[in-house]
Amino acid sequence: MTTGEDTQGTEQRRKAIEHELKRLEESAMYSAQIQFEQTKQWRGVNLALGVPATLLAAISGTAALVNTSGRIAAGICALASAAFGAILTTVNASHRMNQAAAAANAYLEIQTAARQVREIDLPYWTIEEARNTLAELTARRDEQNKTAEVPNRRSYRKAQKNIQGGGQTYTVDEPESTRGE
Repeated sequence: MTTGEDTQGTEQRRKAIEHELKRLEESAMYSAQIQFEQTKQWRGVNLALGVPATLLAAISGTAALVNTSGRIAAGICALASAAFGAILTTVNASHRMNQAAAAANAYLEIQTAARQVREIDLPYWTIEEARNTLAELTARRDEQNKTAEVPNRRSYRKAQKNIQGGGQTYTVDEPESTRGE
């Protein structure tokens, strides 16, 4: 093999690694955004169940203490509060919200690392260094995929809309003519 063929093969591999880093970056971007949408949904569920449970508990306690004729209303409010509390405990929205937020941030870390490797390091690394880093980032993403909760269709659609609307775009990445520099 001649030196020209070696250089061509190296550049082909470098280009292939660059493309795979772009795929990894895009995958992590979508996964992060989807998990952030899941976080918002679980926060909403937590509030939708937690606030009525608290208010109903307060109302039932007040009604029971204020006058004895409100025993039935107090009992109904207490039962409703207990039902909201039981659903909240079973659904475990607070834990799921925190889990989705942690997964989203982990995906953002992978996305950022892939972009930095592709933009900053790849042109200067040997093929072996680039390949090892790609393998490490892929393993991190795969491990995160195992632990992240499977998203629902609504989160996927909202994340896609957010990304397509520029929600993951940095000003520095925009053409200079649109930045106003």
